[in-house]
Amino acid sequence: MLGFSVYLNQPLDATRLEQMRMMADAGFTGVFTSMHIPEDDPHQYLTRVRKLGQVCRELNLQLTADVSAAGMQRMGVDIKDAAALAELGLTALRIDDGVPMTTIAALSHLMPIALNASTISPADVQALTVAGANFEHLEAWHNYYPRPETGLDADWVLAKNQWLKAQGFTTMAFVMGDTDLRGPLHVGLPTLEADRGAQPLAATLNLQRRLLVDKVYVGDSVLSSARCEQFKHFFKDHTLQLSVHTTTAQLLATTWHNRPDVARDVVRLVEGRQKIHQLAPANTVARPLGAVTIDNDRYGRYVGELQIMKTALPANERVNVVGQVAAGDLALLPWIDSNQAVQFIKEDDGN
Repeated sequence: MLGFSVYLNQPLDATRLEQMRMMADAGFTGVFTSMHIPEDDPHQYLTRVRKLGQVCRELNLQLTADVSAAGMQRMGVDIKDAAALAELGLTALRIDDGVPMTTIAALSHLMPIALNASTISPADVQALTVAGANFEHLEAWHNYYPRPETGLDADWVLAKNQWLKAQGFTTMAFVMGDTDLRGPLHVGLPTLEADRGAQPLAATLNLQRRLLVDKVYVGDSVLSSARCEQFKHFFKDHTLQLSVHTTTAQLLATTWHNRPDVARDVVRLVEGRQKIHQLAPANTVARPLGAVTIDNDRYGRYVGELQIMKTALPANERVNVVGQVAAGDLALLPWIDSNQAVQFIKEDDGN
């Protein structure tokens, strides 16, 4: 499951609504918001929550709110009142520390409940079990970390997630966006420190495939339209878009596929040798990470072999360099698995 964030310190204006529609169209199905509200502004936040809930219903998005019993009380909402929560449009709650496990267990029979992944202990699991919690509705959400150098260590998250999943929890983590980074620091809201400044799709795949994360949310609200398109094509069409600098139009005209046997150093796109049967040597220069190459006539039966470099390789008089994956997409290369569809997208040389 993929999600994004909408914060209530600003109204849901036309721009934000259009961004939400864009994310929903790209395949995102969840929205996260925070209801930790200022002491002097509970009614305005309540109005905004209702509006957000209405929009999420219209777009078929699940709405999870970060809540505390005290914050809900300031808005006049009982955290244990399922009807009142549903009226706000909330479909799940992320419970702040301090709510009794008996209350959490009772709520877990009404809706999905997310707990703080970093603080869940064996004693908490025991208390939830004794209280008869519905573990199918219990999730463990990692925090995001606005301050640089405070994000989590990947090995620690993996170990924690292994334990959490053994207890029956669904796991969740955040990646940062690539536009409109949330203040006051404006340096991203990732769970992992290694993901600060990372390519959002690459960070998402790392969390899902290596760190046992079931749900990934964008912490900084939305993505740019280009990154949103990448998510849409990957998760809906199973096609990985790579921006490239190239003058070879043929690269852009075809959807290519990695071979079923994955090479260590390069991505081997099978259609190259099917489509290209003759090619004179040209631009046989060094092949940096992300170089796109085609084997020329000097390579005999390999002529037409189309590759993307997963590591830097020296020049080869039998290999023409015909393009370069844009720097922002290099992090995606390790995620080109067996038979993965790849689509090259032209990136202007001035970008």
